[in-house]
This record gives sequence, structure tokens and C-alpha cells, in this order.
Amino acid sequence: MELWFTENHSEHARFSIKIDKHLYGADSDIQRIDVFQSPEFGRFLTLDGLMMMTEKDEFAYHEMMVHVPMAVNPAIKDVLIIGAGDGGIVRELARYDTIAIMDMVEIDEQVVKVCKQYLPQTASSLDDPRLTIYYQDGLKFVRHAKEEYDLIVVDSTDSDGPGEGLFTREFYGNCLKALKDDGILVNQLGSPYYKADAAAMVRAYDKLKHVFPIYSAFQAHIPTYPSGHWLFGFASKNQNPTNVSSEWVKLDIDTKYYNTALHIGSFALPNYVGDMLK
Repeated sequence: MELWFTENHSEHARFSIKIDKHLYGADSDIQRIDVFQSPEFGRFLTLDGLMMMTEKDEFAYHEMMVHVPMAVNPAIKDVLIIGAGDGGIVRELARYDTIAIMDMVEIDEQVVKVCKQYLPQTASSLDDPRLTIYYQDGLKFVRHAKEEYDLIVVDSTDSDGPGEGLFTREFYGNCLKALKDDGILVNQLGSPYYKADAAAMVRAYDKLKHVFPIYSAFQAHIPTYPSGHWLFGFASKNQNPTNVSSEWVKLDIDTKYYNTALHIGSFALPNYVGDMLK
């Protein structure tokens, strides 16, 4: 008997992955957590039946969320991570010896425990001594921060789940307050392709641009996410998102997806996406 995981990407489109084994499944106090083993994508994590990451393509997502801001400002030392329970963001940040503090705010402690046990590829740095994990609501946490962070990375679930509060103007305003003068915010915006996803993406971007003086969107190709076309937000008080520092190049960090030419090109959006964001 063949087993398949299927996710609805729209009312008329579905994405399916053949699975070898259901490794873990349980309901936390927040959401449904499942880990599967597949022949094509390796192990993958779903929350409430939605794909979060797979071992085969997670590097594209995590590298772009981390190395884009780090290449703009390699002097980043103090980082706030919201969400990111699978550990992929922390893994990429931990490669920078210059980073002194990583505060991670994850609403669901069970996600971290499960990823440490079943997804060591992404969770490998969750014991880094520079990392402090706070198990609470990121929206509430950031309210009390003022000019503390050089970088905020918001690796949240979609806007219609537990991460709903992380797509509000209030949240972005508190992030602006929590950043230092040279601070950068990077967040995931979702896909511009399917109608419902595109509408949510536009709403999130619209709130972002009404809060930050500098804002832009950049893209990556992530095959297991809806349509494979994914957008991220870049917002700052004074940092040019396409100004790649020569100091970052000297670090000689080995990446599978990110490079500096791709960095600049990722901000060149297709016309239909640019029209949505106007």
C-alpha cells in the first residue's frame, strides 16, 4: 500500500509527496505536529497539515532569510528570532562568530523538542551557548524590547494560523522600536501565485511598508512550498537591501543556495508581483 501526504495549495490544486513512514504525530497545546519520511524529500515537518520544511529544500529558505541581511550588515551581533522552531535559522546564524546573542521566541515548545529528536539537520545548533529560547508569544515578547537588536528574523507560520499576530501593523511597529538604528527585519511573506496566498502576502507587505522607512521584497525558489515561488520582506531604518558588503565576501561562508549575485537579483521581482505590491 502506498502512503502519500497531500496538501491543498488552492481550491483546485494539490501537492502530494510519497511517504515511507510516519515518524511522529501528536497534538500540542497549540497545533498538530507531524514528521514524515519520504524517498524524494527526506524527512519533513508539517504543522496543522501544512508543510513547514523538508530536508531536501530547506536550505534555500533558511539561507535566504539569514544571509541576505547578514551580507548587508556583517556587523550584526544581537539577533531576535521569532518562530523558527525547526532550528534552521539558528543553524545559519550560528555560522557567524561575530554574533553574540540569539534570542529565539517560539510559541510551541513541543515543536523544538520534536525537531531536536527527528530533524537534526536543521536542529543541529539549538544547543548553541549564544542561544536563549523563550517559549511564549512573539507578539507579546517584542512589545517590551527597545533598540536591543541588530536583526529580527520572523520565521512564522502562515497568517491564518498561530502566527496570525506576527503579520499585524502593531507587531511591525514593535519590531521597529526593538531594532537599533542600523537594524534589519526579515520575515516570510508567502507565495504571490495562488489567489488566497497572494492576498495574504499583499496584506502583510502593505502593513510592513506603512511602518518602516525602507522596505522591499525578495524571492526564492522553494519547491515544496505552494507554487514554489516564495517572497520575503526586508525592512530597515536605513539599510539598503541590495548593498552587499565586501566584508561579507571575505568571510567565505559556504552556501548551497545563496550568493551575492543572487542576493541582488532576488529583489528584481516579476512584473505581476511588482504590480501587486504597488
